[in-house]
Amino acid sequence: MNELVSVFTNPQDAHFWVFIALALLAVIAWRFGVHGMVAKTLDGAGAKVQAQLDEAHRLREEAAQLLEQIKAKREETERAAVALLKTAQEDADKLRAEAAEKLEEDITRREALAERKIATAEAQAATDVRAAAAELAAQAAETVLAARIAGAKSDPSIDAGLAGLTRFKVSAH
Repeated sequence: MNELVSVFTNPQDAHFWVFIALALLAVIAWRFGVHGMVAKTLDGAGAKVQAQLDEAHRLREEAAQLLEQIKAKREETERAAVALLKTAQEDADKLRAEAAEKLEEDITRREALAERKIATAEAQAATDVRAAAAELAAQAAETVLAARIAGAKSDPSIDAGLAGLTRFKVSAH
């Protein structure tokens, strides 16, 4: 420690003169208000940094609000999408049920139409069969009568019937 004190007290040492120059510089700087300028500069820099920090804080709060708004919009959009999907599913189910009901009605209507056509065809076939049977019976009767007439010159029952008619004509005059 003595050596350090001797360096600053010995005018022969270069450190002594550096110390004196530094002390004079400090006194001159103090006298001309350099410390105020330095303080102002430091205060200005501090204020600038504080303004930047305030701006960053404001921007951070703004970003947080924007993030909350985006989250709220996303949740609202998701709810709307879920509601839209639910509505679409309900509409699809309703359309499916209506289509099934219409299909069932069409099938029932076509079955009834087919049954009516079948009944009409059956009635027509029965009528045709009866007509054919009557025609066949008439042809058979005609054939039988023609064979009887050709085979017998006179039929006793016909002759008796004709004789009765002649007596009736004669007695009526």
